[in-house]
Amino acid sequence: MEKPVIIFGAKGIAHPALEIFNSNSVVVYGFLDEDETLHNQEINVVPVLGHPEDDGFLKLIGKKCEAFVAVDDNKYRQFLVKMLNEKRKVQPINAIHQSSYISTDSAIGHGNFVNAKVLIGTGAVVGSHCIFHTGAIVDHGAKVGDFVQIGAGSVVNSNVTIEEGVFIGSGVVIVSGITIGKNARVGAGSVVISDVKANETVFGNPAAPIKK
Repeated sequence: MEKPVIIFGAKGIAHPALEIFNSNSVVVYGFLDEDETLHNQEINVVPVLGHPEDDGFLKLIGKKCEAFVAVDDNKYRQFLVKMLNEKRKVQPINAIHQSSYISTDSAIGHGNFVNAKVLIGTGAVVGSHCIFHTGAIVDHGAKVGDFVQIGAGSVVNSNVTIEEGVFIGSGVVIVSGITIGKNARVGAGSVVISDVKANETVFGNPAAPIKK
């Protein structure tokens, strides 16, 4: 990649994203974050330049720099992606750790964070703007929608369907063939053996809905 990257966000996955780009010999120009207390500070000698909505920095995106959105909060992540799509007509790039494995027979979209030891298997289809934490496994034939977050060490078995906006905690096991509905949440350490409805929160072994 010839252009340097501006990372949107300076917390959470921002520092691991910097490490991923460094390891792939991609220059990071700087970070942008809405927290003004972080401005003019540095993360591993890379400066936090200013606010993500500052037009002075946004005008660099697409011409002189690429963009990567390193924000855990899904609503704000979606807002930033939409802003980049509409204002700059660009898609954020992927940040893929060198130790991850993505099958050549899988498909992956834009703006994904793929940390160390992540495995994406044969025939898997991954959308855009997802977060895969360390050691997550997406087995063959699984489908993952946009804006999904999968926690460290979680196993998404073969032919599972995970719809848009789903959050899966660390250490979760989802058995083959299950569907996780849009914007559902699966608590850490859960074992999912039946379908999860849209907007539902489940937890436990076996995972069951949490009563509100």
